Amino acid sequence: MLKGKDLLSIHDLSVDEVNEILALAHDLKAKQKAGIEHHLLKGKTLGMIFEKSSTRTRLSFETGMYQLGGQALFLSNRDLQLGRGEPIKDTARVMSRYLDGIMIRTFGHDRVEEFAEWSDVPVINALTDLLHPCQVLTDLLTIQEHKGKNLKGLKMAYVGDGNNMTNSFMYGCAKAGINFVAATPEDYKPDMQVFANAVEDAKETGATIELVTDPFEAAKGADIVVTDTWASMGQEAEHDERKKIFKDYQVNADLLKQADKRVIVMHCLPAYRGEEITDEIMEAYADVIFDEAENRLHTQKAIMALLMGDY
Repeated sequence: MLKGKDLLSIHDLSVDEVNEILALAHDLKAKQKAGIEHHLLKGKTLGMIFEKSSTRTRLSFETGMYQLGGQALFLSNRDLQLGRGEPIKDTARVMSRYLDGIMIRTFGHDRVEEFAEWSDVPVINALTDLLHPCQVLTDLLTIQEHKGKNLKGLKMAYVGDGNNMTNSFMYGCAKAGINFVAATPEDYKPDMQVFANAVEDAKETGATIELVTDPFEAAKGADIVVTDTWASMGQEAEHDERKKIFKDYQVNADLLKQADKRVIVMHCLPAYRGEEITDEIMEAYADVIFDEAENRLHTQKAIMALLMGDY
């Protein structure tokens, strides 16, 4: 049972809990497409703290709460005393008195952890510099839609920067039984503690978690190829330098020749066409990529319903 819990990292979820989220997401998506009301959070309110801006995160959480029968409140630093230096522990305790759940999109992962420590209502990590669990759960749902619900034994190749997406993919693939290989430049590997945790998690499902530097090695026989922007939010000043460093880590037609013929390509967006992915490949796999974007709505509805409701 996930009711009342926080969702800060996929590492904290059991395999059964991951499967529970995905199963409910499938169900809620089917209901929404059929026009069936599913007001599982009627009368509930979600507070959404945005210290980092976003298109998909705000739209999916806010729309999701509306479809679940509740309401969402958008809160930027300008709207909160956090922006004027109020301690996190005070803000968390106050917000817990008003709200049924809190979503945070921020920089340091320690901020989410501290918020959860002091909050009496569920806290959802909508992105930190370390992890992006909601996106990776969404990606698992999308892979199930395109590859079947049993994900064990599939191979995912991640190509690019060892960032919060790479970290969360290691956890997500470990829980789902997907063999994961990340190809990054030597000095841009993912978090090594996350890697060690994921390797341990993967023992339960039989998955393998590997790090390499050669993108063509990673892509060999891959069922799923994934990438992300080379310069994440907050790294804009490094953009030109990163373009030079990552120029050989582009998802393009040559790279995909190494993959399985039925490969799917995924990108969490926003995509910088001509950098981490070519326009040709972006358009060739647009159906999958925009299914992935839509599925943020359905997966986050499942997360909110399970954490905040009586489902």
